[in-house]
Amino acid sequence: MEFWLQKDKWISAAFNTFVCLIGCSIGDFGTILYFQIFTDIESIFVIMPIAIVNGILTSILLETLLLLRSMNFNDAIKTAIGMSLISMVSMELAMNMTDIILEGSLTISLSSIIPVLIVGFIVPWPYNYWRLIKYNKGCCK
Repeated sequence: MEFWLQKDKWISAAFNTFVCLIGCSIGDFGTILYFQIFTDIESIFVIMPIAIVNGILTSILLETLLLLRSMNFNDAIKTAIGMSLISMVSMELAMNMTDIILEGSLTISLSSIIPVLIVGFIVPWPYNYWRLIKYNKGCCK
């Protein structure tokens, strides 16, 4: 039980999760907004995979930029890709599913953006904590 009670690690994991959330949200929301404004495509089967990939790519980019403060580019990008892919995928799926549940589709709206971000943060946070404890790895370490 003591494993789950390390407050400083929860705080570090929260910061790592928040950075991931910012990166994922930029690509995900940007893609959904693009489809919402510039196309007539409404199919979640088209938009969701593209939004997830773009969210993951922007998250990797942001994490790589943060890691460049302490390592070279090759190590930074390998670390960004390797350490948090599960976190990013779970975050993306949680965000998109929450949006679909609240809006009936993938749409950017004022009524869903806060709940989508909250769920997107909460879902991967325990995994990021576990990974930080077990491997001492986080995106901003």
